[in-house]
Amino acid sequence: MNQTRTPRSGRGHRRGLAPLVALNAALLAGLGLVEFGPVAWAQPETSRPRGEYTLVGGEIQTGNSNAVYIIDSVNQEMIVLRWEDGRNILTGIGYRDLDADSKSRTQR
Repeated sequence: MNQTRTPRSGRGHRRGLAPLVALNAALLAGLGLVEFGPVAWAQPETSRPRGEYTLVGGEIQTGNSNAVYIIDSVNQEMIVLRWEDGRNILTGIGYRDLDADSKSRTQR
């Protein structure tokens, strides 16, 4: 009943390791392409500057719901979002170009 065990050869162990090494190499190459690749084609050369946002909550004159006013001070824009309780979503209800508004006031 004395059985001797033969040591496992490293061959089976290496066979399972080769696909993992190949997969890691492919993932690393893909990461390199994304990181060092060209800028997205859909974005224009003169892209929009990164905004600085201020959020202010308030009531809407029509109905009994509340709204969130989001102002981008860098790009001079404002949007208004309303919370819909029944659907649990924010719905856009308004947009203003504050830069255009300020220019139209000086022309009066």
